[in-house]
Amino acid sequence: MARIRTTHTGSLPRPGDLADLLTAHDGGEAVPELATRVREAVNDVVRRQSDVGIDVLNDGEMGKIGYATYVKQRLTGFGGESQWASRRRPELEDHPDWAERWAARLDRRAITAPACTADVRLADPDAVLRDIATVKDAADAAGVSHDRLFMSAASPGVIAHFFGNQHYPTRETFLAALADAMRSEYEAIAAAGITLQVDCPDLAMSRHSVFADLTVDQFRREAALSVEALNHAVANIPAERMRLHVCWGNYEGPHDHDLALRDIVDVILRAKPAGISIEGCNPRHGHEWRVWEDVPLPDDRYLVPGVIDSTNNYVEHPELVAQRLLSYARIVGPDRVVGGSDCGFGTFATTATVVPSVTWAKMRSLVDGARLASEAGLP
Repeated sequence: MARIRTTHTGSLPRPGDLADLLTAHDGGEAVPELATRVREAVNDVVRRQSDVGIDVLNDGEMGKIGYATYVKQRLTGFGGESQWASRRRPELEDHPDWAERWAARLDRRAITAPACTADVRLADPDAVLRDIATVKDAADAAGVSHDRLFMSAASPGVIAHFFGNQHYPTRETFLAALADAMRSEYEAIAAAGITLQVDCPDLAMSRHSVFADLTVDQFRREAALSVEALNHAVANIPAERMRLHVCWGNYEGPHDHDLALRDIVDVILRAKPAGISIEGCNPRHGHEWRVWEDVPLPDDRYLVPGVIDSTNNYVEHPELVAQRLLSYARIVGPDRVVGGSDCGFGTFATTATVVPSVTWAKMRSLVDGARLASEAGLP
């Protein structure tokens, strides 16, 4: 049996002092020491991933305040307030006691997403080049080859999820502008020999938040527009140089209004990236590995199922990780499965649910579980 490799979704817990610096910078303060502190944190997080045994690793998003909201400092056109937190969410309505708890825990400073109020254009083309140089330097210091690196970037759809459109005449034209503005970031990452991960949680998450009042068919049309915009933006990048991440929101909550994977999987498969990173172990979606029994995975695609949870402090047993990986491997083949996490462990810099020591313990279980699954063989 082929060895099952390991990776994760992207963000890892930032040191407390770095989170404070990122928050200050996000708020418009001058933080001259930030660049140095980011380099130090990236050096550390790359080394730790390598030491644990993660095969395909990254910079932990150490230099980003949030996996999607970081773009407001790289693009023009954003100002005012998006009112993202005031959108209708049926799970809040159905579970008011949970909604009260969720509101009490929500750090509104962590998710600063102004609205789009003017033309969206690239403002800082060197930002991604600095990210690339930083992670490559860290990889060199840790003895990690560059072909083992990945780097995440916000998709047009997830940017539109957080940044409300108050400028463009339609959502479709907004997505097109975002695609054109983000194209150079995507291409720079791939050209550097680093696997591009395009974060597309909106393809599932937006259904029960932004588009809660739409039917499933109506939402599928909106998701298809996001995929179309993404494919336009990555048209010049080979599919095998990319993977995408889809999820239903990285938070501990009811999730009983989540869209079923089966209802959106064909739209996800229209996206160009070869790899599909998707939630595969939390209590709401852990059963959906069976979707791939009925939906053929194209020969040139591979799956990155989440087999460790990013919303709780349980450390999964390696045997459970192995069982989860084997469920996928039996369907699509072990050579087309890469073990991952359901989502990031530091989606926003100041809002990590899983404490750092548990995060790294989960990573070790991921590696150990992948080894057990690889050793088990398949009938």
